[in-house]
Amino acid sequence: MFIFYKNAKPPGVTSTERLYIDFLLPNAPEDIINLEHLNYIISEASWQGVFFLYLFLRTLSQGDDSMLKTPPACRAGIYIRVSTEEQHLNGLSLPAQRMALEDYANKNGYIIVGVYADEGISARKSMSHRKGLLRLLEDVRQNKIDMILVTKLDRWFRNIKDYNITEEILREHHCYWKTIFENYDSSTANGQMVINIMLSVNQAECDRTSERIKAVFDYKRAKGMCVTGKCAPYGYIIENGYIKKDPATRSIVEDAIQYYFSCFSIRHTTRYIADKYGENGPSYYKVDKIFHNPKYAGIDKDGKPYCEPYMTMDQYHALLKSRQAKSWSPSGYTYIFSSLITCPICGCKFSGRQRKAVRKNGNVYCDIRYNCMGKFRYHSGASLRESAIEEYLLEHMDSILEAARIDICLEPSGASAKPARSTQSIQDEINRLNTMYQKGRLSDDYYDQEYIRLTAALSEVSDQKAELQKKNLRCVSERFSGDWKSLYVRLDNEHKRAFWKQTIEEILVDPETRQIKDVKLLL
Repeated sequence: MFIFYKNAKPPGVTSTERLYIDFLLPNAPEDIINLEHLNYIISEASWQGVFFLYLFLRTLSQGDDSMLKTPPACRAGIYIRVSTEEQHLNGLSLPAQRMALEDYANKNGYIIVGVYADEGISARKSMSHRKGLLRLLEDVRQNKIDMILVTKLDRWFRNIKDYNITEEILREHHCYWKTIFENYDSSTANGQMVINIMLSVNQAECDRTSERIKAVFDYKRAKGMCVTGKCAPYGYIIENGYIKKDPATRSIVEDAIQYYFSCFSIRHTTRYIADKYGENGPSYYKVDKIFHNPKYAGIDKDGKPYCEPYMTMDQYHALLKSRQAKSWSPSGYTYIFSSLITCPICGCKFSGRQRKAVRKNGNVYCDIRYNCMGKFRYHSGASLRESAIEEYLLEHMDSILEAARIDICLEPSGASAKPARSTQSIQDEINRLNTMYQKGRLSDDYYDQEYIRLTAALSEVSDQKAELQKKNLRCVSERFSGDWKSLYVRLDNEHKRAFWKQTIEEILVDPETRQIKDVKLLL
């Protein structure tokens, strides 16, 4: 040992330093001391290096070899995203991003633990729409990822709020992210400032782009042009940029809508179309979409006119109302009065439910009741048995019709409870006229002339509505002519449901007694 030290005497080593080496070498393992390059390390290194070597060898002499172990490789998660066809064409497709990120990870010794993709999702949308990102964050919470690799910042985020939320999750679990085509550092304050600035710029650009696209869509919609791209809903085609009814499938869509308003059941309608047209007909999904897409009523999702409708607005509103409450159970039972009963407490529609009940004699039967869906959360709503509702209607329907007939005959023109849209429009114009006159911006002659014109138009519209109510009442009364009760009891639940849907607008419940108070007819 001592001879080895003399032969490897480091230049410039003090006597104090030699004491450290004298203590070090006798306690070092034999295989370490006899390394050929130890002479070079001691002779060429600085005193700091020699002291580190001392600590290293002392650790080994104590049986701890942790300093010799190779540090674990970094576990990387790859995140890729595209939002538009343009990005796909410009070389930023998901496969292109994945290839670049995998190549980078392999060159830097990263272990890829997962690939997380969001296709057709904008980075400005809420995180709840980015399923790939949510899976990535879940793996981060489980400490499966050390590093996240993305190509560019705009593939990662364009929304400052969601970025900050994500960054908090990453910091909590000591996970970092890196862009391979850009230089961003999220570990420093300056780096965070630069990232926030760039996210603000990207967010503003997205907002401006969204405004431009909205303006183009509004212009096309005003001209009656298609704004959905190359794909039109079933039953429509696109010709020269305009959406029109498809002659090849028009009859099927009309048949589906007609059948629905005979039973008010989407489930039965889809089954009917499948049985009638077979392989030549539309899929279950396409038929179901007819009753969930406002375009079949000629409007877009914002309620603006869009295309030629397959159903009237009255039919569309009846469809929406019919979908508000559950009409069938997993057992296939059709609830007769679903969406017809309104809760007197919260205004929600009642839904049907079934439960087994036991009579006093021990017999088990199925109890069909209608309850407000808010009953168990907010209030103790009414609970009406289906058989009791039927009994009430069968007993009181004649008197309800007679009362409606008297009200319509005695009601003066323009006294309808719910004005039509055109009526409201005329009334708004009258209000604006009065306001302008009160401010002194109109002459007396002009005001008198316009007021007479608008009140005459309002009276005419009201008279038309009253006449329409009388016509509808006559149609309803025809359904209850003759021995209608004996015919009604022979119907199955599906046709009973359709019968009342075409007659009753709403069944009102008394908030005190929680019993049926009145029935509002569909006039």
